[in-house]
Amino acid sequence: MKNKVKVSAPGKLMLFGEHSVVYGRPCIVTAVNQRMRVTVEVTKGDGIELVAPNVGIKNFKASISTPLDKLPKGARFVFAAVKNFNKKYKVVSGLCIKTQSGFSSEFGFGSSSSVTVCVVKALSQIFDIDICSNILFDICYRSVLDVQGVGSGFDIAAAIWGGTLYFVGGGKTINCITKKKMPLVVGYTGIKADTTTLVKRVSELRKSNLKLVDSIFDIIDSIVNMVHKLIVNNDFDNFGQLANLNQGLLDSLGVSTPKLSDLIFAARSAGAYGAKLSGAGGGDCMIAFVSNKKRIFVEKAIEKAGGKVISIKTGAKGVKIEK
Repeated sequence: MKNKVKVSAPGKLMLFGEHSVVYGRPCIVTAVNQRMRVTVEVTKGDGIELVAPNVGIKNFKASISTPLDKLPKGARFVFAAVKNFNKKYKVVSGLCIKTQSGFSSEFGFGSSSSVTVCVVKALSQIFDIDICSNILFDICYRSVLDVQGVGSGFDIAAAIWGGTLYFVGGGKTINCITKKKMPLVVGYTGIKADTTTLVKRVSELRKSNLKLVDSIFDIIDSIVNMVHKLIVNNDFDNFGQLANLNQGLLDSLGVSTPKLSDLIFAARSAGAYGAKLSGAGGGDCMIAFVSNKKRIFVEKAIEKAGGKVISIKTGAKGVKIEK
């Protein structure tokens, strides 16, 4: 048993397959180089002390038995992770958990999933429990569902395995297809998206228009599988048209916004191969696939349209123990 462990995990960026992945369909997601770092230290008693300045939590203390809905939002994923780890491995100890994020939780880079993965990985190290990546995924995915009720797990997978993944909803398939960097620019709208609300909105749309919405998901499936082949063949230049098609389908689901559209069309007009929103929609980020020659023009266009260019590198390493 160790007294103190530090772990880091990457954030994620969804490339193709938003929303359809919730219904067991495939998506393409990449890990980004901004990382969540979590230090877990054993303390006396059985309570948990949490220090998470990136979500406004300083020296918060509570019992592990505290219901999740009675905790501050920023603490729920951490407590859910500890609860599910303890439930599976029957280990209980007082803990001091400190988080340090290399990216803002506002960007939609999956900070909640990254911190969940870090906590479970750290606990496995502290209690000398050897867990494989698939078991780590199962515990973390369960924890995320306990907190938000919905989700496909792609952000958990990106935090664990890293690289760029072909992922099928619920973790049915998790394949790392490349660790190379993607030729893209990320633009932030300045608006924090409410992922759970947007996923539920699409669910309601699907209930009232089942065949129509599922046919949209079928086309998104085809796009994801075409992108998969392009990545395997290192053919990144031809992402553009597929990105534009995917964006049109997401727009038809009602998850895009005027601000996202402004940034997307600005990027296209400046010479991007193609552009689309990334993630649940409603705000957060858009991505544009670009050539090196056009990158600076696309970045300036996004900023002129009111967006903030976020510097990231794709294909980052998955969860790891820090020295």
